[in-house]
Amino acid sequence: MIKKGYFNYNYFMNNRAQVTIFIIIAIIIIVAGVFLFLFFPQIQTAFIEEKNPPGFIEECMEDEIKETIETLSLQGGSINPENYILYNGEKVEYLCYTNEFYVVCVVQQPMLKQHIENEIKNNIKNKADDCFETLKNNFESQGYAVNLKEGKTSVELLPQRVVVSFEKDLTLTKGGAERYDKIDVVIDNNLYELVSISNSILNMETTYGDAETTIYMNYYHDLKVEKKPQIDGTTIYILTNRDTGDKFQFASRSVAWPPGI
Repeated sequence: MIKKGYFNYNYFMNNRAQVTIFIIIAIIIIVAGVFLFLFFPQIQTAFIEEKNPPGFIEECMEDEIKETIETLSLQGGSINPENYILYNGEKVEYLCYTNEFYVVCVVQQPMLKQHIENEIKNNIKNKADDCFETLKNNFESQGYAVNLKEGKTSVELLPQRVVVSFEKDLTLTKGGAERYDKIDVVIDNNLYELVSISNSILNMETTYGDAETTIYMNYYHDLKVEKKPQIDGTTIYILTNRDTGDKFQFASRSVAWPPGI
């Protein structure tokens, strides 16, 4: 027979053990919190240092560049189109246009590739400044002397990629010196090819008032070209790389007919 006092004693000891465990866990959590508070900046900057400056800038800028390219591709090559038509909620810029009937259009962006490169460069400038400032602050917090000189930013549309180059002249000194005079961020994208074909279509629009798109798809089997006629005589051209899903669309109004004819 178990005595009542024995049962109460065991019950008391079990509860005391549970309380002790809870106290130990609480102490561990508090110590971990203090550790993170004191050393998190060093942990964070050590992670950045391990990546090295080019790796950090690439990660910091990648999403911004991709989003800019996507916006430009859906809007005919401009961040803020001025002469455009609304199509599926997007402002699609006219790359060839006339407001007359029976007349071929005039190319609106004769240097389309260079225009897009400048649009990318201008749109990512603020983000790039923030990324380099963050990089500078983090390395300084690790005890580095950081010398960061302003330089030019350039963007190139190249086959199957977009290359953004930052010529900042970055020097990190801590014992020895590390110097970076150029950091490249490379984005895989077929915008170069799509813009080249778009220019060819625009040449046909200015000559004949229309473009036969099947010839492009017969030659480039990974290319899809769609024509979307609108009621005002506008044609939306949508070029898509079937393998990557990369897209470029633009508007043209050429040799338009009056309504009802």
